[in-house]
Amino acid sequence: MKPLVYVLLALSAVLFPSMAFASEAAHQSIDLTNHWIGYTAIAIFVLAYSLVILEEQLHLRKSKPVLLAAGLIWILIAAYYGSNGMPHAAEVAIRHNFLEYAELFFFLLVAMTYINALLERNVFDALRDVLIHRGYSYKALFWITGILAFFISPIADNLTTALIMCAVVLAVGKDEPKFIAMSCINIVVGANAGGAFSPFGDITTLMVWQKGIVQFTEFFHLFLPSVVNFVIPAFIMQFFLPAGNPSSDSNEITPIKTGGLVIVGLFMLTIITAVSFHNFLHLPPVFGMMLGLAYLKFFGYYIKTSGQGKLNTSDVPAGRTRTDDFDIFDKIAKAEWDTLFFFYGVILAVGGLGFLGYLGMVSEFMYGELGATNANILVGILSAIVDNIPVMFAVLTMNPDMNHTQWLLVTLTAGVGGSLLSVGSAAGVALMGQARGYYTFFSHLKWTPVIALGYGASIYVHLLIN
Repeated sequence: MKPLVYVLLALSAVLFPSMAFASEAAHQSIDLTNHWIGYTAIAIFVLAYSLVILEEQLHLRKSKPVLLAAGLIWILIAAYYGSNGMPHAAEVAIRHNFLEYAELFFFLLVAMTYINALLERNVFDALRDVLIHRGYSYKALFWITGILAFFISPIADNLTTALIMCAVVLAVGKDEPKFIAMSCINIVVGANAGGAFSPFGDITTLMVWQKGIVQFTEFFHLFLPSVVNFVIPAFIMQFFLPAGNPSSDSNEITPIKTGGLVIVGLFMLTIITAVSFHNFLHLPPVFGMMLGLAYLKFFGYYIKTSGQGKLNTSDVPAGRTRTDDFDIFDKIAKAEWDTLFFFYGVILAVGGLGFLGYLGMVSEFMYGELGATNANILVGILSAIVDNIPVMFAVLTMNPDMNHTQWLLVTLTAGVGGSLLSVGSAAGVALMGQARGYYTFFSHLKWTPVIALGYGASIYVHLLIN
C-alpha cells in the first residue's frame, strides 16, 4: 500500500498547485539561523549525512537517516511557526518542496523501470559478452569501456552504465588487479562526464532541466567540455596499464530475450516523448515519461500473450511448461527504492534548511563574496565530498542571479566534480561495492590529481567556447 500513498500525495500536490504557491507572504520565512531551532536542524542534517557517508561501513541504507532528518527538521519548523500564529506557513513551504520531489520521483521511476526491463531481457549481458569475447587488449578494453560509459550514461544514467561496464572489466581482468582498478576509475570519470551533457544522464542535470533553467538542446553545449574532462585523465592513465591481452574462459554470448531490442527503441521513444512534452506542449517532462511507461506496459502485455516469448524449456521438469515471465510490475518493484527515498529525504531536508534561512546565507557568501565562477567551481569540489544532489538542489533553491554561461558551468561542475573522489558520485560508490578489493577509495585518490587536471581543463574549455 505504501506506493499508493506516495502516488496519492503526489497527485494532491499536482491537483492543488495553488496551495504550493500561495501568498508570497507565506513564503517569506522567519530567519532562524541564530535560533536554537536552526542550530538543531543543522546538527540533525550533519549527523544524518555523516551516516550516509558511512553507509558502506555501517551497512545502513542511505535513505534511512535522511528520511528521519527531513521529518525532524519539518517538525521543528511547523511547531515554531504554529506557536507563533502561522500554522499554515510550514504547510505551504513543504508542499512546494514535495511537488518538486514528486516530479523527480515519477521521472526516475519510469527510467529505472526501463533499465530493469533491459537488464531482464539480457540486453546489457549480451553487450558485456560481446566485448569480452572480441579478444581486445587491456588498453583497448580500457578505452572501449570508458567510451561506452561516456556515451551510454546520457541515456541510461551514470550509475547503471558504470555497473554494466564494471562487470566487463571484472570478467576480463581477474588476473590483473591494476587493470580493474584503473578501468573502474576511467569508467566513473567517463560515466559522470557523459551524464553532464544530457538531462537524462544525472539527477542534477535532470533537476536543472525540469526547472526550465537550461533547455534540452542547450545541454549539448557541454559536450566538448565533457569530452575534455574524460579524455585528459584517460590519456594519461593509459600509459600505466598492464600490457597484453586478457584470457577468456568461455565463448558463449548471452542471447537477448524476446523484445529486448524493441524495448531499447521504446526507451528512446519515451525520451523523445518527454522532450516533446517539455518543448512543444510546455508540460513538465515527467508527464511524457509516464506516457512512455504506457508504451512499455502494452508491449509487456504483448510479450506475455503473443506466444512469441517462449523460453528454452530444457531446464523445466517433464510435464511442465514455462512461458515468458515478463512482468512490468516486477520491473517497477525492482526500482532503486532506497535511492528514490534518499532523494525525498535530501530534498525535504535541504528545503527545510533553506526555509530556516541557511541557504540564503550560503548564497550571499558564495555568489556574493566569491563571485559566480569561483562559487560554481567550488560546487563541483563540494559535490565530490558531500554528493552532487543536495549541493545542486541547494543551488537551485538559492536561485542566484547568474547568466546562462554560469548556469551551464554549475551544471557541468556538479556533474563531473564527483569524479574527484570515489565517494563523490553514485557510480563511484557502487563500483567500490561491485569491485570490492580492487577499486577502493585510496586507489582512486592516487589518480585524483590527474582527474583534477581534466576537471580544470573542462571548465576552461567551457568558459572559452560557451
